[in-house]
Amino acid sequence: MRQIRTDLAMESAGAQGGRELPGVNVSEWETGGVTLTEVRIETEEGARLLGKPVGLYLTMECRGVGRRDLETRRAVSALLGEELARLLPPEDGGPVLVAGLGNRAVTPDALGPLTVDHTLVTRHFYAERPELTRRGMTPVCAVVPGVLGVTGIETSEMVRAIAQAVKPRAVIAVDALAARAVSRVASTVQLTDSGIRPGSGVGNHRAALTRETLGVPVLSVGVPMVIYAATIARDAFGMLSGGEAQSEQALDAMAEELLGGALGEMVVTPREVDDLVEDAAVMLAGGVNRALHPGLSDEDILTMMQA
Repeated sequence: MRQIRTDLAMESAGAQGGRELPGVNVSEWETGGVTLTEVRIETEEGARLLGKPVGLYLTMECRGVGRRDLETRRAVSALLGEELARLLPPEDGGPVLVAGLGNRAVTPDALGPLTVDHTLVTRHFYAERPELTRRGMTPVCAVVPGVLGVTGIETSEMVRAIAQAVKPRAVIAVDALAARAVSRVASTVQLTDSGIRPGSGVGNHRAALTRETLGVPVLSVGVPMVIYAATIARDAFGMLSGGEAQSEQALDAMAEELLGGALGEMVVTPREVDDLVEDAAVMLAGGVNRALHPGLSDEDILTMMQA
């Protein structure tokens, strides 16, 4: 199988040339101008073929997000809230822990921490100010664990310790991703129930955050903020060849040569990444807040996010 360096399951499935894969089901539909692609990896064979764990991967894609269109971002945020709510386990009184993964000091990697900044945390209200709670709200706590190079602590170790203390019914992990296609950078949201391996998008594999490692369901949400330079070079080479003289094998051979050098580990991010990552964080936080606090109106949520 051709090596596809991406966190998006839809891109891994698309790299198979449209052929049916054993243990993998792909469906696509559109609603409100947003294209949704659902990839269900049902067997270990399917997981091996796509290089992703068994689970559900839902991608929401709309070019208007990357163009910073406010209404489009709100539409995607609302859809994300609906899908998150559908995947969350039934409420049993336990809180939900939101983990903002990544390095706040590195702009393309700051998506997780910035999303937590806009997340409505309420767990402390239930003990200290119960009069501020209402029906349809969820006890929510949040953490920004930082990265190993800054804290000296593995992200998984920190999140696991906090989960053991607060006993959440679920963890929602937010992280920046890597894409295969330039058009999907900063314009695509992926939601999965398979957990996450922090840093996998840029080849820095850390211990996974999953149901197996944390003991509770782990939902992962992310937006691609980077793409590998070697991927761009491969696509450019294919375009320059006119798509005639160069076979897929030749392009793959060139990609392998590129990946063997320094270019293989170089990642690229949009010039306006500062604005794009902030937009994405607000969009994701809006979806998380809608899923966790269905008793609040959209106006209430927007007001509290801006406070």
